[in-house]
Amino acid sequence: MDSMDRKIEKKKGLALAFTKKALPFWGGALLLVFIMWLIFRDDAKKLRIDADNVTIGTVTSGEFNDYIRISGQVAPMATIQISPLEGGVVQQIVTEEGSKVNQGDVILILSNENLDMQILNSEADLAEKENILRNTMIQMEQQKLSVEQEKLQLQMEVRRNKRTYEAQKDLYESGLIAKEDFLKAEEDYELSSSRLKLVENRAKQDSLYRSVEITQMRESLENMRQNMMMIRRRKDNLTIKAPIDGELGLLDVVLGQSVGAGTKIGQINNLDSYKIEAQIDEHYIDRVTPGLEATFERQSERYQAQIRKVYPEVRDGKFKADFKFMEQQPENIRSGQTYYLNLQLGQPVEAILIPRGAFYQKTGGKWIYVISPDGTKAVRRDIRIGRQNPQYYEVIEGLEPGEKVITSNYDNFGESDVLVF
Repeated sequence: MDSMDRKIEKKKGLALAFTKKALPFWGGALLLVFIMWLIFRDDAKKLRIDADNVTIGTVTSGEFNDYIRISGQVAPMATIQISPLEGGVVQQIVTEEGSKVNQGDVILILSNENLDMQILNSEADLAEKENILRNTMIQMEQQKLSVEQEKLQLQMEVRRNKRTYEAQKDLYESGLIAKEDFLKAEEDYELSSSRLKLVENRAKQDSLYRSVEITQMRESLENMRQNMMMIRRRKDNLTIKAPIDGELGLLDVVLGQSVGAGTKIGQINNLDSYKIEAQIDEHYIDRVTPGLEATFERQSERYQAQIRKVYPEVRDGKFKADFKFMEQQPENIRSGQTYYLNLQLGQPVEAILIPRGAFYQKTGGKWIYVISPDGTKAVRRDIRIGRQNPQYYEVIEGLEPGEKVITSNYDNFGESDVLVF
């Protein structure tokens, strides 16, 4: 038989799978496998970690106590500023800072040469004014005596002229003297009478004038005395004294220092009552109001305090609040002591809780790693956290009691979705 007429045998079994006709089937099978891999593959980013290097907390259901822990410093309830009424140079420091003082105790002594000079000038002016007043009064007395003497002289002259006039009148009427002699006696009498009236009026006016002038000079003299006394009292102000009983909490001066009037140089602390000054994070500024209560422990004793004043100004992310003691204050209390208070912001409520941890710094309370029931891995889960206190976070949604979560720092976990132990 010719080679062109040779019969081609059909392939069977495995050989059939490797023919050209089978290639489309192979392509379809590979595509199906790839699709199944895409469907069932695990896209989660995984990270293997050591379980001993994380802190695990348990989700619980219990009472959430809404409070924050703050620190505060003891300060006197009232302080009085020490400011000299008169400026001067520090000559002597009598009482040291921190000493107990009674009202009226000398704290320091200032000197002021200008004030000393004013006192000397005032005393000299007063002496001069007094001398002028004395001389004026002597002159006025002499003038008064002179007028009185003149008045007496004129009164005598009037009496004489009157007698002469009356005698001349009788003689004239009897025709014994000339009319001219009578008229001359009459004119002399009238003239002396007029002169007497003038002197009497002058004496009266001089008396009124002297009275007014002496009164004015005495008032001026008294004003000068008062001025001198005021200057002397200003000198007394150079001795700085304690205004109340208490403690000299601050004295910021040194010998030889020049201190201006009204400058704050120290303060007296009233030791009858104290307060606690605390700095609170501005996050709580809307929730902290006067009247809220706080508790703290001191020497195994529990004490209560209450907010008396909240200052609205915020500095460096904090605002200030003052607390007063509600019942009794600790023994041996001192200014500057630090107390740690638990400030109650609201009433306790039932809630789902997780322990506080460093994870919050990374997640902001929006998600957390939850341990799987078999304990082999931890899976990232979205949650929502509400309020917080120094011990717990309040979980609003995303977790159930009994579940376990990682509460330690997440900085080394990157963006991993699953942590494999």
